[in-house]
Amino acid sequence: MSERPERGASLAARLTRAGVDDVPRAERLLADAALLEVLPDAAEVLVGPLADVADPDAALLALAKLAGAVRDDAGLSALLTQTLTHDDEPRHRLLAVLGASVALGDTLGAHPANLRLVADPTPGTGVPAAEVRAELLRAVGADPTHDVPVATVVGTDGIDAMRRAYRSRLLRITATDLTVPDPLNRMPGVAAALADLAAAALESALALARADLPDHGAGVRLAVIGMGKAGGRELNYVSDVDVIYVCEPAEGSGLSEADALAAGTRLASGLARACSTPAGEPALWPVDAALRPEGKDGPLVRTLASHRAYYERWAKTWEFQALLKARPLAGDVALGRAYVEMTQPFVWSAVQREHFVEDSQAMRRRVEGNIPAAEADRQLKLGVGGLRDVEFTVQLLQLVHGRSDEAIRSGSTLTALAALAADGYVGRDHAARLAVCYRFLRLLEHRIQLHRLQRTHLLPTGEADLRRLARSVGMRAEGAEGLLERWRQVRRDVRHLHEELFYRPLLPATARLSDEEASLAPEAARARLAAIGYRDPAGAARHIAALTEGVSRRASIQRQLLPVMLGWFAEGPDPDGGLLAFRRLSEQLGTTHWYLKLLRDSGTAAQRLAHAVSTSRYVADALTRSPESVTWLAGDDELEPRGRERLAAEVDAALTRAHEPVPAVTFLRGLRRRELARTAVADVLGVVTGARAAQSVTAAADVVLAGALRVAEAETRQARGLDRNPTRMLVVAMGRLGGREMGYASDADVLFVHDPEPGADSRAAQEFAVAVATALRQLLGALGPEPALAVDADLRPEGRNGPLARSFDAYAEYYERWSSPWESQALLRARPVAGDAELGEGFVALVDPLRYPEGGLDASTLREVRRIKARVEAERLPRGQDPARHLKLGRGGIADVEWTAQLLQLQHAHEVAGLRTTSTLDALAAACGAGLLEADDLTALVQAWELASRLRDANVLWTGRAEGAHADALPHDHHALGGLARVIGYPSGSGGELEQTYLRTARRARAVVERVFYG
Repeated sequence: MSERPERGASLAARLTRAGVDDVPRAERLLADAALLEVLPDAAEVLVGPLADVADPDAALLALAKLAGAVRDDAGLSALLTQTLTHDDEPRHRLLAVLGASVALGDTLGAHPANLRLVADPTPGTGVPAAEVRAELLRAVGADPTHDVPVATVVGTDGIDAMRRAYRSRLLRITATDLTVPDPLNRMPGVAAALADLAAAALESALALARADLPDHGAGVRLAVIGMGKAGGRELNYVSDVDVIYVCEPAEGSGLSEADALAAGTRLASGLARACSTPAGEPALWPVDAALRPEGKDGPLVRTLASHRAYYERWAKTWEFQALLKARPLAGDVALGRAYVEMTQPFVWSAVQREHFVEDSQAMRRRVEGNIPAAEADRQLKLGVGGLRDVEFTVQLLQLVHGRSDEAIRSGSTLTALAALAADGYVGRDHAARLAVCYRFLRLLEHRIQLHRLQRTHLLPTGEADLRRLARSVGMRAEGAEGLLERWRQVRRDVRHLHEELFYRPLLPATARLSDEEASLAPEAARARLAAIGYRDPAGAARHIAALTEGVSRRASIQRQLLPVMLGWFAEGPDPDGGLLAFRRLSEQLGTTHWYLKLLRDSGTAAQRLAHAVSTSRYVADALTRSPESVTWLAGDDELEPRGRERLAAEVDAALTRAHEPVPAVTFLRGLRRRELARTAVADVLGVVTGARAAQSVTAAADVVLAGALRVAEAETRQARGLDRNPTRMLVVAMGRLGGREMGYASDADVLFVHDPEPGADSRAAQEFAVAVATALRQLLGALGPEPALAVDADLRPEGRNGPLARSFDAYAEYYERWSSPWESQALLRARPVAGDAELGEGFVALVDPLRYPEGGLDASTLREVRRIKARVEAERLPRGQDPARHLKLGRGGIADVEWTAQLLQLQHAHEVAGLRTTSTLDALAAACGAGLLEADDLTALVQAWELASRLRDANVLWTGRAEGAHADALPHDHHALGGLARVIGYPSGSGGELEQTYLRTARRARAVVERVFYG
């Protein structure tokens, strides 16, 4: 809205406030005689409205010229006076055009009669294309209703008439464009109107070219096919108009094909000259036929059959991408339609060409790499985050998915983007943001080109130019700096979305599918499922039908995902199980806003999910149990172990708020389940394996034991009416828990220790400690909604015959008087894990002399240790079990390696500090470092222990069963061996190789054990 003149303000001040740069010149122009003739109070009337235009200086100068141009025409003078006097739409349109386009201001000055068009409020957009075509044909004296219009105004006069008519219509479009309240929303309509105007100009130019031929081209049919933005009805104000010419002899003309092509070439050349060569009126734009077969090296016109032959044999990938926008613009409509119909099968099957997606991606990178360095940060079209990022993204998605979905086959970028979003190929939020960014970039491009009607895609650098551009797009308040900041943000958003969508791993995978594979047609799907390894193709087909039937957005996205994911499932050892798990997950999560979006848009999630659930039943069950865990698959960060400190803080926060023991422990058990699932997923995906996975599992058990002790103490105090504990409690980790080497099926081996508070009754303290230990085991081990953690205290003094908990003094007395060598060996893993820290330090000090005996082992104790080990081998191995295949107790298995490490600790830890560790691998490394173990022996033992440990975990991950003795044995079954091999990262079909690797590794380790342990 224009400003009211300020009372008392000087003219110079008002001009400055309106945004005028050259105030003295503006004052002179307002006093111009010609302007005062049409508007005596020009200074009072015009200064306020000038504040609303892009360039007030340019508008005022053009207005003065226009006033001079109408001096001799009373009607136009009166119209100009009327237009400028009234604060309504005609004045807004005129000043907007003059302020935004110096070139169109010159056009008005040269042809002032066009003032009537600018003042006319009839919209310049949304006009039927046929009406615009007729307007430009009539300008050259051609009959719009004739099948082959021929100009009667010919030569330079005809060219100038066509160009004047073009710019008259362009003025209407521009006036509408510059005065709409929301130019972003109107931009597609403006681009379509410009494309229709270009098509009409081509038709008029073709009529001029026909007039130059003796027979007016009656014997030849010529179709002008629009490509690029002209074909997509999304043209700029000034752009090359990309075309392809198709030519055929007219039926019954008697012309040979060669004569028809010669005539067609003359018509095409004449058409191009009419649009772009110098004449009395300025040229329109170049007509560019470089997208034709063979480019500039090929003939200008070809027959339909010649085009087909080229596309069948020689066309490159980019040519099919270009053909996506092909549309008849001028000439023989039927021939144009026949050309487009002929090319469509090539366009929508191009995706099956080898490396199609990769070639398209490489082409985008080449375009970007060829931008001159000086222009890189100013390129609206080709640069990073520019228009090409949007267009290439949309076109690639169309070409990959369009072969089976005709709804997304539009030549218009924004229409195609909306269709891609509607059918679920692009997230609605992504599509909306990309569309807004694209409209803004196109609006900038339009306004920059409109200023001088010059073809450019570079953002200006001058302050005045940037300020004019900001005002022209409705950012007067933000100014040049605000415009630049928005431009930078749009570039960032576009590049982010481009990289996320354009480089989706689903795209090349989808492109490699055949039409039958991509379509999910039932018969073809069953045949494919059987061929790629599904054991129950009919059952798999039912899962597919359940996931994809219907017209919902969810079903649409599943139809995109499944053709590729079926192949990814088949790469795992259990594709049927993977598909079933995926269906269960999808049924639980399909209605959420994030699940299918994550799988479609993430660079890794869908493929990782397919690999995980087709490889591990344990993971499949875990993800089904906690479907939200699927979000971990988007990257590695969420799969990394949380660490004990972070988990402990989470437990502390939850228990501080808790008031009831059962919910509190349910939370603890749920936390452990969550961390087991996280570790299992990371393990199967190869992100966290081996020792790191064991440490992650152990950390979860540590914090759960600490939390459960806290709950058990509180419950016991409440049951006994106590305000405080009568004794300090300590939980000592033993076995693999103590060594931080737990697996997915490991129990928690512990000792319970207590130390009565001063003055406390010893019997009451003992009863309290036993009650706490009992409660802890029940809380963690009882049936419930979350998985149990078995807490095993059998390594305590006297085993199951002894009290569940003992006082510190009782432990001291027992170890001093009755301790056996096996107990010293077991204590090598002792690690305080929960309870009183000071008591933990005291317990470590108590047991250190036993596990690290001064002087090492005497001969009798050494014999006893070896005797016990031999007995374990003879008696504890399950009946009928092949010793070579038992991962824990078999020859070269876990026990062999651990007993060897522990013997070295018992013998030498008193003098080798590095051996004073609860970790098997650290102990072996320290022994090697101290010269107690040869490097080759160390390698053999470590490889055997790591492989056996991984295979125990793999048994659980593969079968999904954490209970039972199956985890301790290397299976004979070929399918199971193949599953284990895939779990630990071997390629498909490597079950036999894994079996031989383990047996060989175990034999080498056993040879070391025979020498080092048994001497």
